[in-house]
Amino acid sequence: MRRYVFALAPLAAAALWGGMYVVSKWSFGSIPPLTLGFLRVTVGAAVLLAVLGLGDGRATVDRDDWPTFVALGAWVTLTNATQFVGTELTTASEASLLTVLTPVATVFLGAVVLGERVTPAKTAGIAIALAGTVAVVAGQYDLAAVGAGSLLGVVLLLAASVTWAAYTVQGVRVVRRYSALTAATYATVASVPMLGALSAFELAGTPGGIASLPTDTTSVLAVLYLGVAATAAAWYLWYKGLEYVPAGTISVFFFAQPVVGAALGAALLGETLGPGFAVGGALMALGIWVVSRERAETEEESAAA
Repeated sequence: MRRYVFALAPLAAAALWGGMYVVSKWSFGSIPPLTLGFLRVTVGAAVLLAVLGLGDGRATVDRDDWPTFVALGAWVTLTNATQFVGTELTTASEASLLTVLTPVATVFLGAVVLGERVTPAKTAGIAIALAGTVAVVAGQYDLAAVGAGSLLGVVLLLAASVTWAAYTVQGVRVVRRYSALTAATYATVASVPMLGALSAFELAGTPGGIASLPTDTTSVLAVLYLGVAATAAAWYLWYKGLEYVPAGTISVFFFAQPVVGAALGAALLGETLGPGFAVGGALMALGIWVVSRERAETEEESAAA
């Protein structure tokens, strides 16, 4: 069964991130982006620490590995800051298209930093999944609006793709040395004071400061979803895939995020799915299958040898 965990875990993480689209539609206009990121990781860190405390004692790490966790926290901080601010500055179509560049960046960094093989099957699978995701986005948004957003926002979203790829790749060693839960927990905890400092700076320039933050039920539930589901659960599940397969392999599951977001938008918000949804979703699934199949065949060949 472990052979299939790598598929179910990162796929579930992508589904939880897809749910962020619906949550953002409900509430996010009133919380500044850096402060939203801080609230997200604070809730996520608290949940992960609580779960880790109930675990099997693998939370103790060597002193030499603490700099790695701090570095992972820095990547988390940069990803949240660039993604949330970039999304605020760009159009919906730009945000959806640019964030799916994360798998491409992950494959590249995996090859350069970790020496992972970029096989023809992996390349083809990612290309197919990317084409499917673009088809879904094209059916959901007006691609003519691409370029209408801020250039700074585009640059920030591109940076977010690279920083999350770096978080994925640099996390491989500590994930496999300790566990996905330990790595995700300490990386998230390390990001809390970093995003806290950015949030304090942001709120200092916001009229009303901290008193301007909403306390209505919808906003609180939205932050809880971000912290518990889209951070604690999703980041753990993403790293769980790294326990079994290369970073470049799990990256292909990231393409499921906008597909899930579009489906939930139709189901919960009454939005209309574009004509390319079915075709795009099928292509995305095919691309993921191609990469997953390559991994399965590689394991079978290794076992036979």
